[in-house]
Amino acid sequence: MPLGTWLKAGTSATALVLAMAGAATAAPAGESSAAQAAAVTLRYDDSRATGWEAAIAAGVASWNANVSNVHLVEATPGTAAEIVIVATTGWPQATLGPVRPGRQVRVELGSQAVDQGYNKTRIAAHELGHSLGLPDTKPGPCSQLMSGSSAGTACTNATPNATERSRVQSAYASGIAAFAPADERILIDAP
Repeated sequence: MPLGTWLKAGTSATALVLAMAGAATAAPAGESSAAQAAAVTLRYDDSRATGWEAAIAAGVASWNANVSNVHLVEATPGTAAEIVIVATTGWPQATLGPVRPGRQVRVELGSQAVDQGYNKTRIAAHELGHSLGLPDTKPGPCSQLMSGSSAGTACTNATPNATERSRVQSAYASGIAAFAPADERILIDAP
């Protein structure tokens, strides 16, 4: 078959696939279907994180406002969650992700850090960052969310910087977590 015929056939097939995909994934007004299709929804359960609800909500809102390939939502009671959040008396810690839909990681929001003066919202956003696949960047400045406790107790920044956002975007770019650690690692955020 001549090359021109192959190219026409390939172009027609591609157009058909794209048309069918567009019809199957209609997006809400103002949101592209590509962005909607690529976003991974991860549920979190904070039912055992009494006293941290406002900080968790603010941390979740920060991530949702700053990345588009993954979206965090509160799990409805009785349903499984990918991110289980609990309040503890120790130092904050979390399982290093990126968590995949249907899998589970744990975030422990420790009161020991709050007792020493660290900001609850920054702690929650930082630990969620671990669940999304970000390791600590210690020591680091306050502008790096993942610098954690090394930024000091005066730091209240709960917003991921451009590098942190980019890494999470890349981890969830294909609609699923693109990579997972070979072994489960727990990151403890003590100074």
